[in-house]
Amino acid sequence: MAGPRVVIIGAGVVGAALADEISARGWTEVTVVDQGPLPATGGSSSHAPGLVFQANSSKTMTELARYTVEKFCSLDVDGQPCFLQVGGLEVATTPERVTELHRRQGWLTSWGVQSRIVTADECVDMHPLVDRDRILAGLHIPTDGLAKAVLAVEAQIRRATERGVTFLARHEVLDVLQADGEVTGVRTDHGDLRADIVVCCAGIWGPRIARMVGMNLPLTPLGHQLAWTGPVPALAGQTEEAVRPILRHQDADLYYRDRHDTLGIGYYGHRPMPITADEILSVDEADGMPSVLKFTEDDFADAWTETQSLLPATREAKIEEAINGLFSFTTDGLPLLGESPDVKGFWVAEAVWVTHSAGVGRAVAEWLVDGHCSSFDLHECDVNRFEPHQLAPEYVLARDCQNFVEVYDILHPLQPSGDPRPLRTSPFYARQQELGAFFLEANGWERPHWYEANAGLVEGRSIVTPDDWAARYWSPIVGAEAQATRETVAMYDMTALKRLEVSGRGAADFLERLCTGKVAKSVGSVTYTLLLDHDGGIRSDITVARLAPDLFQVGANGNLDLDWFTRHLPADGTVQVRDITPGTCCIGLWGPLARDVLQPLTDEDFSAAGLKYFRAKRAYIGSVPVTAMRLSYVGELGWELYTTADQGLKLWDTLWRAARPLGGIAAGRGAFNSLRLEKGYRSFGTDMTYEHDPYEAGVGFAVKADKEDFVGKAALERRKADVRRKLTCLTIEDPRAVVMGKEPVYDGQRAVGYVTSAAFGHTIGKGIAYAWLPAELAVAGRALHIGYFDRRVEAMVAEEPLFDPAMSRLRG
Repeated sequence: MAGPRVVIIGAGVVGAALADEISARGWTEVTVVDQGPLPATGGSSSHAPGLVFQANSSKTMTELARYTVEKFCSLDVDGQPCFLQVGGLEVATTPERVTELHRRQGWLTSWGVQSRIVTADECVDMHPLVDRDRILAGLHIPTDGLAKAVLAVEAQIRRATERGVTFLARHEVLDVLQADGEVTGVRTDHGDLRADIVVCCAGIWGPRIARMVGMNLPLTPLGHQLAWTGPVPALAGQTEEAVRPILRHQDADLYYRDRHDTLGIGYYGHRPMPITADEILSVDEADGMPSVLKFTEDDFADAWTETQSLLPATREAKIEEAINGLFSFTTDGLPLLGESPDVKGFWVAEAVWVTHSAGVGRAVAEWLVDGHCSSFDLHECDVNRFEPHQLAPEYVLARDCQNFVEVYDILHPLQPSGDPRPLRTSPFYARQQELGAFFLEANGWERPHWYEANAGLVEGRSIVTPDDWAARYWSPIVGAEAQATRETVAMYDMTALKRLEVSGRGAADFLERLCTGKVAKSVGSVTYTLLLDHDGGIRSDITVARLAPDLFQVGANGNLDLDWFTRHLPADGTVQVRDITPGTCCIGLWGPLARDVLQPLTDEDFSAAGLKYFRAKRAYIGSVPVTAMRLSYVGELGWELYTTADQGLKLWDTLWRAARPLGGIAAGRGAFNSLRLEKGYRSFGTDMTYEHDPYEAGVGFAVKADKEDFVGKAALERRKADVRRKLTCLTIEDPRAVVMGKEPVYDGQRAVGYVTSAAFGHTIGKGIAYAWLPAELAVAGRALHIGYFDRRVEAMVAEEPLFDPAMSRLRG
């Protein structure tokens, strides 16, 4: 036996995959327990229809699905294949869906999955049951197919068992044992199992298991309708289980799959049917599978009518079997992976569908064995990504149900979230409403995207209107606000920025250990620096301001930064970390007239010499105490001004009265994004993530290689010599071609990369797109193309930054 003692709770498609993957990496002292029989345990895996579509706006989710396809294609049980690679076909019955298929084909191309847009005739050739008159076009993915989930479970159980893993069927978990904040084992109805690590792969029962260690999982089991026809005469004589591609009719929330001479019909168009994990019966209590609820025929009526229209041959058949099967949904539609923040050794791999199961098994196995995941970027999936309000039961239920309703909808990248809203509002919210702010949500915060009060600024300006897609959730006011920021001065609400306080006599050494830059500098210093994982990948980019010898303020990217800091705290109590975001607020005051606004309001010296670039100090602005940091994410003179929430409104009003006579405005996130791309500033989570290193991402300047040590240094030194890709600035001459991110980039006919962030540069008069490209193509002047829906947009590699490369405006 090798490795620590591991207990995996749940032997469905995720638990079996994890057992297989972790034992393949040498950890064999592993026990998998499940309350049901093996291999059909009674959870979602046991009734899943098995459709594997790889198309996803998330690169990570596509890669998890692609690995699942590859692995399942290699598995069999006594000659029975675990994957039927019949391909996938998404059909469009509306012009809007045709456009969406082109966008989805762009994602697949960006993420390296072969696909193509096909004509209506080709759709019928592939799936002859489809009514040609209903179809406008299709998207064909030849590597998609049908996963035989129960067979895949059995195949992976056999492989893991051969390596020494123990599987215990009909073992109900009663408790997760712990001592001194660490797991020690699992209590079952057959006795206790000792463990150093417990991984919850319990699926729809996951929230109940996680509660045993005080962990709140934002997961809701929801009923999903799946029906099977009786024999369809047009399919008579079909001896193979599946010969046609799996079919999605997303305009009507439907999907279809073969089963010999019958068809399976899945439907998402019905009302949400949530249930709590506690309401799900146990295996022994259930009349069949506990994950299968009684079919509600009335909810399926529209689905059957539409099916008979799209697939006329089904009019000669009847529905003979049907269920409301339970599946897991989360607030953002992504899995829940990682370790509990409070109980060491308790991990979860939850809200994972069959489509991504083997990929998740590999990812979590790498994470456990190596301390990080090298095959996939998991920042979107980390269970610790959520803010506290995102774990509230009311929020979780509302957003999980919303995600069920929207699972096949055409969603714009900026589309506002639904209820509950508003959740978090800055102290400036009332003033922003008075100015006609158009709000979008950011981590629960209501954040202005533009202000209708600035509509008059548009007159006399040349503001390019993008095409219809990019013009959604957009206004020409965005361009006017961007230009006005460069001309006069603007106030930006930066309250949604995560703020952490790190204090204690060990604070400086603690931050030095985690950061790539030198942060233990003089009081008043501000440092842009990076947090790296042990493999040298970027976990975050942050600013660290030293406000006192033992006090630092960190501008972070989200709750994962707080989690990272907390996990690395020294055991001696010499460092404390707390989230100060809710009790504070921030205004970015930026523009060439920013000093003219601020200096008359304070006795402190805010001249270029009095507060240099990347320095901070405390001051009074009028009667408001602030922490002022001379930083600018928009590339203009100015400061981030922080104060407590109770003083925020007073700070806004004080600055507003001083700025208005100088032509000052309030400006929103739309202008902010345009300005930051003109300046070449990266956004973590969009432009760079865990899979990238600083030298690839163009932030190598934030690494002080002469530091004695920091987390990830050794790995980074190995990576530095082999930079094969680069985050690259592209400009677009066509003013209406405002791409929005995730589009493929082409060199001739060859797809070579993908766009991360994009916007129109209202100062430079060109579209801007940052993209990951092979290093040999990241050469200024190189002509490329961006795939934008069904056309190619000319783009050119440009030197960066595009605006003020001499930094004269920032340092003035």
